[in-house]
Amino acid sequence: MISKNKLKELTVYKQHKHCNEDSVFIVEGVKMCHEAMVAKAPIKVVCATNSWLQEHPDLPINTEVYEVEQDSLARLSHLTTPNEVWMLVSRNLSTTLEGQPLTLALDHLQDPGNLGTIVRTADWFGVRHIVCSHDTVSCFNPKVVQSTMGSLFRTTITYTDLPDFLATCGKPVFGALLDGQSIWNPLSPIQLPSEGAVLVVGNESRGISAKVQACVTRRIAIPNLGGTAESLNASVACAILMAQFLQG
Repeated sequence: MISKNKLKELTVYKQHKHCNEDSVFIVEGVKMCHEAMVAKAPIKVVCATNSWLQEHPDLPINTEVYEVEQDSLARLSHLTTPNEVWMLVSRNLSTTLEGQPLTLALDHLQDPGNLGTIVRTADWFGVRHIVCSHDTVSCFNPKVVQSTMGSLFRTTITYTDLPDFLATCGKPVFGALLDGQSIWNPLSPIQLPSEGAVLVVGNESRGISAKVQACVTRRIAIPNLGGTAESLNASVACAILMAQFLQG
């Protein structure tokens, strides 16, 4: 069983600043923890019920493992209803990026649910590299982690100076902008260039910033066929655009 001192030591990771300081993040629940193990993520600590531990005797070597009761699990958890297992995972996740035809770039995205859904959707379409501006919500935010449904472990997410990355990436840069060319224009259809491309999607309310727009080589848009909605959800826009580029 876990000691009171160890439990107290681990509860500090409910605060994001402590996760940042130690370069770790929290993974919770049976499904998400299963995904972490399948991906061979660098798991540092496991706190789980006796029944879960009995079903998973093959945890990684050098992982700290503690049996906990539900009340202790609740003290560690971000979830409303804690679910059998809690993990502390190193942020040193890696994915091979070679041969990736499309890179997704996110400019100042703020909603954790949006980012989590985008990561999950990118995984569906086989987009393994997402580049984020420094002011985009952290991919290790607990809400982001949970909403990726495990896709976080199959995607490399980089935070960087976005204008600098776009200026030096050596690929065409497509930006989703309201005044862009329709992706369904029959005279000039949007297709993925043979050398690959970067697709930029901007902030939920303000779109792509001026500095990032300056790096866009082709402005594109999803037509507003209804003509009444003011905007499209960022994660939905990403899904439509990725489907257009990667339709085969």
